[in-house]
Amino acid sequence: MKAIQLTALNQPLALVDVPDPIPAPGEVVVDLKAAALNHRDVFIQQGLYPGIALPVLPGSDGAGVVSAVGEGVDRAWLNCEVVINPALNWGTNHAVNSPEFAILGMPQAGTFAEKITIVQTNIYHKPTHLSFQEAAALPLAGLTAWRALMSRAALSQSNPERVLITGVGGGAALFALQFAVAAGAEVWVTSGSDEKLAKAEELGAAGGVNYQEADWHKTLLKRATNGDIAQSKAGYFDVIIDSAAGPDFAKLTHVAASAGRIAFFGGTSGKITDVQPSVVFFKQLSIYGSTMGNDSEFAEMLRFVEKHQIRPVIDSVRPLAETQEAFDRMNAGQQLGKLVLSIA
Repeated sequence: MKAIQLTALNQPLALVDVPDPIPAPGEVVVDLKAAALNHRDVFIQQGLYPGIALPVLPGSDGAGVVSAVGEGVDRAWLNCEVVINPALNWGTNHAVNSPEFAILGMPQAGTFAEKITIVQTNIYHKPTHLSFQEAAALPLAGLTAWRALMSRAALSQSNPERVLITGVGGGAALFALQFAVAAGAEVWVTSGSDEKLAKAEELGAAGGVNYQEADWHKTLLKRATNGDIAQSKAGYFDVIIDSAAGPDFAKLTHVAASAGRIAFFGGTSGKITDVQPSVVFFKQLSIYGSTMGNDSEFAEMLRFVEKHQIRPVIDSVRPLAETQEAFDRMNAGQQLGKLVLSIA
């Protein structure tokens, strides 16, 4: 079969021929129809990820058709259209992953290939309203957003809340926006791109601000509260989803409402600094670290996506042979939505 292989750090990806995979007991073979990129893939290529073992077939997200099953797997799975959960070996504790937890694509061979073997418990029926390309865009970023928003920050689906999502434009942030809007929340966003702010409003955001402004948090509060000075001072957002951390994290504590919840799953802007403890404890704020999720959360996320007919935002689709071009686009931060690979 054809597959994308990374053989050396900071070197271009190669399209290679490798043996077709054979399912072990408990596994299935999925003929992949589409795969999608995540920042993790680019970080691995750049040597910015722990535990790198080369060569490897990268890729965490994928969707396709089951073409073979191993011993012990129900043959009813044959020919089923499926989406892959890339969170491997989460463990029995739903609150935190086990020491054996891993993500598909490093060190286990990933989805940038024509076929893949995966344990049967990590495949799920593809939501019927999604194409293979849309389904492939969903798993890693969708699960990350779901856990942060619904499990860690516990967004209410019965009592509308006010939500702020930072850095909209990336995959997980866009999913958090779509999930929050579908849940009935009033959603505001930040981005360094006015184009991405406009796209967020098309997806249902009430508004947003460009975080390139020095005092973007003050502008945001003014817009969200319609200039109500007292409410601005008190804060506004019940739930905040962040993926950057860094010095601006302190501003999130100021825009949070009393008893607000902040969940974050990234640190692209570096260390959290300048947070005033008094703001956190007088406001009774809760701050949650979050990662990918457990198997139950993946299933919950898929049900929610199907119930609300949510479609992932796709930036562009390329053939498998052009995977390196997709990596380059992601590394340049040019994408708006998911970068998808179509696999014939």
